[in-house]
Amino acid sequence: MKVDVILGLQWGDEGKGKIVDVFAPQYDIVARFQGGPNAGHTVEFDNKKFILHTIPSGIFHPKTINVIGNGVIIDPFNLMKEIQQLKDSGIRPEENLLISKRAHLILPTHRVLDMAYESLKGQTKIGSTLKGIGPTYTDKAGRNGLRMGIIASGDFTEKYHQLKKSHGEILGCYGFKLAEQCIEELPFDVYEQKWFDSINELKSYALIDSEEYLNKSLDEGKSILAEGAQGSMLDVDFGSYPYVTSSTTISAGVCAGLGISPHRIGKIFGIFKSYCTRVGAGPFPTELCDETGEAIRNSGREFGSTTGRPRRCGWLDLPALKYSIMLNGVDSLIMMKADVLSSFETIKICTHYKEKNKITASFPFDLSSETLEPVYANLDGWQKPLRDIESFTEIPQELTTYLNYIEDALGLPIDIVSIGPDRTQTLKKQVL
Repeated sequence: MKVDVILGLQWGDEGKGKIVDVFAPQYDIVARFQGGPNAGHTVEFDNKKFILHTIPSGIFHPKTINVIGNGVIIDPFNLMKEIQQLKDSGIRPEENLLISKRAHLILPTHRVLDMAYESLKGQTKIGSTLKGIGPTYTDKAGRNGLRMGIIASGDFTEKYHQLKKSHGEILGCYGFKLAEQCIEELPFDVYEQKWFDSINELKSYALIDSEEYLNKSLDEGKSILAEGAQGSMLDVDFGSYPYVTSSTTISAGVCAGLGISPHRIGKIFGIFKSYCTRVGAGPFPTELCDETGEAIRNSGREFGSTTGRPRRCGWLDLPALKYSIMLNGVDSLIMMKADVLSSFETIKICTHYKEKNKITASFPFDLSSETLEPVYANLDGWQKPLRDIESFTEIPQELTTYLNYIEDALGLPIDIVSIGPDRTQTLKKQVL
């Protein structure tokens, strides 16, 4: 067996959570391979809405095992809040959730460091979620981090305080005192105690050597779906740097984030919206800072599920999509939120960029150039509601034309179209 992959092709918020939930019954295991609580994966069914930050989106299917992989970073306080919210809704994550011993911990001081670094950047802020993501990955790369596998060891508390002291010294250089900071609207010492309480609760969950578990599962013929967080255009190497996240969000990250070899990667599903969005700072060539952008935002409920911030909205960007497809080796496309564009008479698609009178379809090294302009094609909108449609054969001709245009431009099939937030509002061209 091989590991199939679902990941986002834009700047995040593409709808990965919904599609993982839809796919999960076909798989024995769903595994997150990177990111942390900066992710916000929304799943809706039976008139209920859930937002997952660390737990894989297959958790609602009791027969599907969910693995938080070694490439994920974990905030125990937020993870236990997430677990409790699921329990309050009748979900039993303790029965099908496994956590890698090699996953790194986000300490309370990582979150304060995140605040300090972001505030010191002034006008060059990147729009961090302030969840401690960057500082935690920095400690991981610097070989200073703490991992889940040591929380039950006798010297865990000592190691925690050693790292806390080191962080405190760094913060002191910037004029930040831990005793004066608040996290989650709690004084630092109160939050820290709740963090330790959460650590103790997590000791009752199954901590595993996830790389051994996943490879053995493949050898036994079990099917695995890898779930990405953030989006390809936020990848630390290939995204719109420095306005990116701190991990590898593309398909290459699956191997390092789960401990599997490249030859065990199977089909790669790339998800994109029928338009583009972005949260926080950073270049966005097709952004619409007008009534059209506001209409898309309101129709699509485009507000960050992790931060609550309004998302920046714009037309679909084909050069950026082609770039993401190349990086990921995508086999099949999934288009989300087709219903959001139902009210538009004309829909634009960016086909090229123009810079200094030169037209290019290539994704540039410096996307932030002020002289970069999108070149658009205009297509007729479908101007019909989609949410009650039950099959591809029922979709309006204008939407079919829109899909065909994208398929021809990208050279890949769009096999699934989402027409609403609920898991049932998903049109499949064929059985996948």
